[in-house]
Amino acid sequence: MTSKSLAAPQLVINSRMLYSSWIPADPKAAAALLPHGLKPASNHALFMNQYVVDSEEQASHFGAYSMTYMGLDLAGRTAPDGVTPARFFTHYLNSSEIVRSYARERGVPASPGETTLELNGNELVATTRVDGTPIIRTVARVGSKIGSVARGHLTYVTHVGKKLIAGNYPYIGELATPFELVSLEFLAKDHPTYVLRPASPLQKVEGWCWYSPRDSFVYPGGEYEYEQ
Repeated sequence: MTSKSLAAPQLVINSRMLYSSWIPADPKAAAALLPHGLKPASNHALFMNQYVVDSEEQASHFGAYSMTYMGLDLAGRTAPDGVTPARFFTHYLNSSEIVRSYARERGVPASPGETTLELNGNELVATTRVDGTPIIRTVARVGSKIGSVARGHLTYVTHVGKKLIAGNYPYIGELATPFELVSLEFLAKDHPTYVLRPASPLQKVEGWCWYSPRDSFVYPGGEYEYEQ
């Protein structure tokens, strides 16, 4: 199956997902990654999602895959809840060419990469690799209980030709408790993602650092032209 034969949107269920948000070491360099017409959020927040889809039964047609995507929160636009900032993809590292191709057709800067989430006791280590080399490592402490269920929509913006396109992504995630984001390391100074490295000490954005052992979402949905 190729991306051309996939109907939109695509459904993914029960992925293992670690979501992080932080303030960058160099806010100006991070903001320079935005295309004309987009401005960073006033707090300069960045986001990253590291997740794994373990089996093909968890996706309508994508198959099993892993990925890490990241980017900037945006000023002036929100998700449908009217509160959560819209977000722009700067990097998107995916293990599946089918998913990468599907994403590229929608303006996402998709490139090869692999992500692992390893849980030993209460320590969760998420590692993003490109060509086998670790470039990002996130460590968190997570509990075995579900403290809440997050649900709603996120809005992600992409660049398709000369147009900015936004997509609404519905999600439902069971959030583990307790949770603590311990560390976030960008390991490869020569990789383009390094510009998004966190400030030291790590400045976390409250409410957007969590682990879900079961997160489901539609990808993408509700696409429309983003008005500048």
